Amino acid sequence: MPASLADRPAWELRALYRRKAASPREAARAVLDRLEALEHRIHAYLFWDADAVVAQAARWESRAHREDAPPLAGVPVALKDNICTRGWPTTAGSRILDGFRPPYDATVVARLRRAGAILVGKTNCDEFAMGSSTENSAFGPTRNPWDLDRVPGGSSGGSAAAVAAGEATLALGSDTGGSIREPAAFCGVVGLKPTYGRVSRYGLIAFASSLDQIGPFARDVRDAALALRVIAGRDPADSTSAEIEVPPYDEQLAGEVKGLRLGIVREFLSEGTDGGVAAAVREAVQTLRGLGAVCEEVSLPHAPYALPAYYLVAPAEASSNLARYAGVHYGHRTARADDLYTMYARTRREGFGPEVKRRIMLGTYALSAGYYDAFYLRAQRVRTLIRRDFEAAFAKFDALLGPVAPTTAFRLGERTQDPLQMYLADVFTVPVNLAGVPGISVPCGFAGGLPVGLQVIGRPFDEGTVLNIAYALERATDFHAARPPVASAAR
Repeated sequence: MPASLADRPAWELRALYRRKAASPREAARAVLDRLEALEHRIHAYLFWDADAVVAQAARWESRAHREDAPPLAGVPVALKDNICTRGWPTTAGSRILDGFRPPYDATVVARLRRAGAILVGKTNCDEFAMGSSTENSAFGPTRNPWDLDRVPGGSSGGSAAAVAAGEATLALGSDTGGSIREPAAFCGVVGLKPTYGRVSRYGLIAFASSLDQIGPFARDVRDAALALRVIAGRDPADSTSAEIEVPPYDEQLAGEVKGLRLGIVREFLSEGTDGGVAAAVREAVQTLRGLGAVCEEVSLPHAPYALPAYYLVAPAEASSNLARYAGVHYGHRTARADDLYTMYARTRREGFGPEVKRRIMLGTYALSAGYYDAFYLRAQRVRTLIRRDFEAAFAKFDALLGPVAPTTAFRLGERTQDPLQMYLADVFTVPVNLAGVPGISVPCGFAGGLPVGLQVIGRPFDEGTVLNIAYALERATDFHAARPPVASAAR
């Protein structure tokens, strides 16, 4: 078992609290110690409040051992910095929101507070969640705890790195085109993108509203199931949240896959997939087959068109959503303007980074007169075809399998000058967002000493099956228990 409380999963912390073998103060102190030891090297956080962490832990010190304590009582949790937190800075990794402190909590934050979580701070991310490496943050990149010269994935790289390094027990991120699953795979942790509408988006700073979804990072599947149970459910403040019952995911994990039909997505194991990644995924499939699952190849014929469709739909929605950042109500305002138009233009020029500007321009162009039908409308038609591909596959299979990304974590700076190569990191994740279905990344091996994630994709609102398949693989292997050397050295 891990020596430090900073490395224990939430369910184990709760068991220790009940036996009075550990306390929330001790767990909080262990996480803060890990932060102090590693944060100057990893840069997973943009903000944390040690005094607030200690104060929150103290509130649960005398209650966390009780049987009626809420499910995350005394558990340290980090939040991606595009999720609003009352009184804490929320920048979405952008200069245009530098210094912004929301007057309210996002719904997921309010639910975490009610569940007893100790909120540690806000994690680094690609600006407005636009990126695959967390190098687009206006406040500097996050480094991968497994290799400090490599990226942690994006856009939720700070949350993934924090959990991997023991700087938080759980973390929340957002996933618009793979921004939870890819960092989870690169950092060797579990990352779950729920069905669109399963978790409220109220208080999530919008990138692409028809694609964005909040989800958890965890050290193991049981923790991910517990976190989802806490944050999921209908929210009157979000009209897109679904009125569907939230099962006790963590209590229903059986790890039994005998008789399940699992489809191996042919297009996700193509020539462009790294050999080591493909080998780890195939070995995971063999493990599930050995547990009694029926694993057969399946095709998603329109999957190759998902990436271009996504990079029309998402920027188009971003173009609209980011129009509100004009220096009027909140955030950055230029000091060099004599008229309203100049104030708008200079504020946005100074506040937005290159990738955000690129996507705003792409989206504005796709929505412009004379090009709307040729680009945006056609992309939406492709989105419908992709959704139908998934419906056809799920008529035959209980879930689908494949790699999360074509490669393991790449080197910092390796793709920053080549946007197309950066976008290709999302090629296996964006179809899931376009279809609105749930997907999870679970550690399934290593390639070249770096973690590889298996992607399990499920039917809409069938997170229970997705989690159970991931749990079965996890119980049959020990990849989830591996810790990056930088975290081991800090114990």
